[in-house]
Amino acid sequence: MKDFFEGIASLFEDVLFLPLDQLRELQDDSWWAANGLNFFFIFIVFVAFIYWMKQLKNFDENDQEDKSVKAHTFLGKDAELD
Repeated sequence: MKDFFEGIASLFEDVLFLPLDQLRELQDDSWWAANGLNFFFIFIVFVAFIYWMKQLKNFDENDQEDKSVKAHTFLGKDAELD
């Protein structure tokens, strides 16, 4: 059983973490290049946020959302049981 867990540790340390080790070494040469992956993820989140806001605006303009007081089930009959 010990060999199994040592094999998993070896897989992560020797294979799967190699790109992260290379980024750590790259940091000494160029901070911007080492953080390029972070900037890429920030860009993806920014694009997703803009898309989400655009969709919210479209639903608001089309009046597709039920904005009445009883629109949600938690505001209906169950809330009056208290």
